[in-house]
Amino acid sequence: MDNPRKKIYLIGFMGSGKTTLGKRLAAQLSWSFIDLDKVIETRTGLKITEIFSSRGEDFFRSAESEALRSLEGGQQIVVSTGGGTPCSDNNMNFMNESGLTIYLKLSPEKLYSRLAASTGGRPLLKDVPAGELRDFIVKKLAEREKCYSKASWTINGECDTISGLVTQVKNWIQE
Repeated sequence: MDNPRKKIYLIGFMGSGKTTLGKRLAAQLSWSFIDLDKVIETRTGLKITEIFSSRGEDFFRSAESEALRSLEGGQQIVVSTGGGTPCSDNNMNFMNESGLTIYLKLSPEKLYSRLAASTGGRPLLKDVPAGELRDFIVKKLAEREKCYSKASWTINGECDTISGLVTQVKNWIQE
């Protein structure tokens, strides 16, 4: 098993800012950044939306788990996961055993305000009518919360600063 101080997994609902935070955190730590969705797209040769439409969510979740486990190795990385990554194939336990998991938590209201304008590129939202988006977010977030709550750390994505997070992570790495 890898040294758990060499991997940081950012988890949370779609639209919570995992990729934005991950890029900045990796830059501050001088670590590599990996967007798990990009790894899946490279490995399959398909865009995430194409995978969902042509092969379905089950295929995507399998490819996602394989891509996650392919990140084994000695490099120091910050990984932005998909919103559903922790909730399938024992992925949350895998991430907790191989690194630090950080749950970027946002309220359903904040997620709704972010997602209402960007549903087109998100496969799970493409068939959700605009009037039902808020209810969908509340329901899906409640389903996933049991997985998200297993994270090593939970940070308030509406309040915590990136510089504060970087300081905390640096302290953890140096313990």
